[in-house]
Amino acid sequence: MREPNNKLVDTSVAFAVEILNLVKLLKTQRETIISNQIGRSGTSIGANIHEAQYAHGKADFVSKLQIALKEANETSYWLLLLVRTLIITAAEYERLEKLCREIRVTLIASINTAKGKAPSGSPPNDFRR
Repeated sequence: MREPNNKLVDTSVAFAVEILNLVKLLKTQRETIISNQIGRSGTSIGANIHEAQYAHGKADFVSKLQIALKEANETSYWLLLLVRTLIITAAEYERLEKLCREIRVTLIASINTAKGKAPSGSPPNDFRR
């Protein structure tokens, strides 16, 4: 069954499919270290976003999104290593990193909204910390 129209869920699933296709390619090139790492982190993003949809309260929801954000940051690192070692092309890197960045930006906005924080550049709702 498909989730209701949720852009973050849809984008993270599409990204996971791209990562799985990349892992297949890497394994044909016998690149196992990074393929295993990026396979785990790149698919974990969507898994945590999916789990967040069924969270047990706001704290659990935020926690799942924060884990997804950490996984997205890790995936971005592996992509950077792949392009810097010439295992993937700059164009492939840019395409995948753009999707990953879109997910990170959306996750940050969602986390801030769930926590009741003002968007970056706006004053906080209250000045107590």
